[in-house]
Amino acid sequence: MKPVYEGNPKHKAPWQPGRKGSLCPADINMDGARQLLQSSILEGRRRYAADKGRAFCAQQHDAAKNRWHGYPIGWRDVPAAVRQQLMGAAAVTARDIKRFWEDIR
Repeated sequence: MKPVYEGNPKHKAPWQPGRKGSLCPADINMDGARQLLQSSILEGRRRYAADKGRAFCAQQHDAAKNRWHGYPIGWRDVPAAVRQQLMGAAAVTARDIKRFWEDIR
């Protein structure tokens, strides 16, 4: 079964009350997020993808329906093997990884 993307309000502006997550870039809409999830690499219990040099992580929040939500992360939080796979697939460059090592800002 293919993973299904469902957005999470804690990663969209304006932030929701309570615990805050990292904000998704404004240029990533629902279709873009779905495409990132479909092209992502599963590593452990998380999925990783790249877009415009930026790293994204997805976590499953409903295993029965294979539903996931995602958010931006710094490349330092992406497993080295996944970084290498994404570089090998030309989805990201070493320069992008260095530029967005800490986060996407």
